[in-house]
Amino acid sequence: MPVSEQPTPAEPQTATVPQAPTDERGRGRSRRRLRPAAPPPGARVAIVGVLVVVAAVCYLLLFIRGSFQFAFDRRLTTLGTMVVVAFAHAVATVVFQTVTSNRILTPSIMGFDSLYVMMQTAMVFVFGGSALARTDGLPKLVVQTVLMVLFAVLLYRWLFAGRFANLHLLLLVGVVLGLAFGSLSSFLQRLLSPTDYDMLSVRLFGRMSNSDGSYLPLAFTVCLVVGAVVWHRRHRLDTLLLGRDTAVGLGVDHKRELTVLLVLVAVLVAFATALAGPMTFFGFLVATLAYQLTGTHEHRFVLPMAFLLGLFTLVAGQFLMQHVFYAAGFLTVIIEFVGGIVFLVLLLRKGTL
Repeated sequence: MPVSEQPTPAEPQTATVPQAPTDERGRGRSRRRLRPAAPPPGARVAIVGVLVVVAAVCYLLLFIRGSFQFAFDRRLTTLGTMVVVAFAHAVATVVFQTVTSNRILTPSIMGFDSLYVMMQTAMVFVFGGSALARTDGLPKLVVQTVLMVLFAVLLYRWLFAGRFANLHLLLLVGVVLGLAFGSLSSFLQRLLSPTDYDMLSVRLFGRMSNSDGSYLPLAFTVCLVVGAVVWHRRHRLDTLLLGRDTAVGLGVDHKRELTVLLVLVAVLVAFATALAGPMTFFGFLVATLAYQLTGTHEHRFVLPMAFLLGLFTLVAGQFLMQHVFYAAGFLTVIIEFVGGIVFLVLLLRKGTL
């Protein structure tokens, strides 16, 4: 009897769920999501502030030989000079870059360093190298600062009151005057005796340890006053970043703000240069790092970050150069060398960060 074939039950069909594409781009996005969030700008400023305190304590208290009181007082004076120089160059550079809307410019382009060198050279040429030591003191510092600020004020007033007044013309005239001062200084230096030239060369390199403690009260007063004015205008500085037309549309007197801020920059740079000598790229270096580390353009974060970075660079650099490499006098040379390299890199990248 034939066996009847029974139909085999059909296998259950399982629905296939489409899988999301797992390409490299998707994996990259997922990895980026898993990264920890970066600290806010305020926390970054606080971290750098802690590093500054640690570096200052190490510089003041470690590796003291001989009289503790003598060494501590001398280091405290040097630290006070570092505070003034770091504040002046950092704040002046950040404000100047905001005013000019250019991140690769420094206040040195206005010829302040060249004017300082020319004044020192002219003094040695007329009165001899010994005049540098005879005239040291607070009056000389004040006179040099006043002359440099007057130069800036007259330059701003002449250019901004002219028919074709604009910022680009101001920068161009500043570059030309700086080159003229530098050429005149070089010519006078060639006429000096070897002894006078050696005495002059010592003054033309920035050194933190050459300052006099009697200068610091006036220096701190100037920094506090200028710093208070700049901090009060921090929101206007943020507005200036939007451009001239936008700032005017938001109610900012662009010409007045430009003049006031440039005069404040002149005061800071002139005082720092007269106190510790010319430092061309120091402010540019710390301002560039401040923008990178804060990740923002808000001046309430950029200004303190630039100041703290500048102070940390000077204090930590002085500590290493003095106690590790035994070449404390070369700190400003190394800073200027590194700052010049960063400037060239940004210039070749067309200033894009």
